[in-house]
Amino acid sequence: MINNRSYALILPLLAILLPATAFSIDDAAVEKKGLAIATETDLRDADFGDSSASLKMVLRNRHGETSERLLRNKTLEVTNDGDKVIIIFDTPRDVKGTAFLSFTHKLEPDDQWLYLPALKRVKRIASRNKAGPFMGSEFAYEDISSQEIEKYSYRYIKDETFDGRDHFIIERDPVDPRSGYKRQRVWIDKAEYRIWKIDFYDRKDSLLKTLSYDDYNQYLKKFWRANIMEMTNHQTGKSTRLSWTEFSFKNGFSEKEFTKNALKKSR
Repeated sequence: MINNRSYALILPLLAILLPATAFSIDDAAVEKKGLAIATETDLRDADFGDSSASLKMVLRNRHGETSERLLRNKTLEVTNDGDKVIIIFDTPRDVKGTAFLSFTHKLEPDDQWLYLPALKRVKRIASRNKAGPFMGSEFAYEDISSQEIEKYSYRYIKDETFDGRDHFIIERDPVDPRSGYKRQRVWIDKAEYRIWKIDFYDRKDSLLKTLSYDDYNQYLKKFWRANIMEMTNHQTGKSTRLSWTEFSFKNGFSEKEFTKNALKKSR
C-alpha cells in the first residue's frame, strides 16, 4: 500500500520526470513531421532528369543602384547523390565566359569550381569558403547547391496562412559546421509543396537574409519552377533578383558536360 509518505516522495519525482518525458516526445514528433514535410517536398521534384534555363541577375546595392548580368543554367539530376549544376555568364563583358560548376553531395562536402577566362584556369572553391558570396551577389556558394535532405536536421514549427495560401513552416539546421547559417525557416505551401520563402539566420542566430519565390509555373505536369527569386540581405540592405526564363527539361544532358574540362569550353 502507498502511504502518505510514499506520495510525498513520488510526487516531486513525477514533477521532474513528466515534463522532461513530454518534452522529449513533443521534440521527436516535431522533428519527424518536419522531416516528413521536407521529404515530400523533395519527392515532388524527383525524376526531372535534367533541365536548362536562362536567367537575368540584378544586383541592387543599399542605395538602390543596380547592375545586370545574363546567365545560363544547366542541371543534371544524379541518382543517389546531389545534382550537378553549371552556370555560364554571358554579360556584362567583364564576366563574360565565367563559368561555375557544382557537384552537390548528400553527405560529403560539395565540390565546386569557377572558371575565370581572364586567367584561363579553373579555380576550386574551398569548402571553408562556401558561405562566401557567389560572384558578388547576395547568394552564397552554398545557396547555389541543390538542397539535399541529408544536409539538414528538421523540425515542424506551425501552420500559417501567407499571401492567401496555407503553408507549413519548418526549420532546418545545416549539418555542416562550415555553413554560414545556424538555421533556416522555410515556408512550404500545403497544396503543391512549393517553397515560397526562406529566412536565413547567421551563426549568431540573427536574421541575415530572406529568399522569396514568386510566379511559379508547372512543367511536364509535375515540376514547379519559380520565375522570380529574390535574396534580400537585411544586414547590408543589398539584394539580388533572379528572373528565370526558357525552362527546358529532359534535354539528354550527359555526365561529360559537367566536368572541369567542359567548364573551360563553356560558351
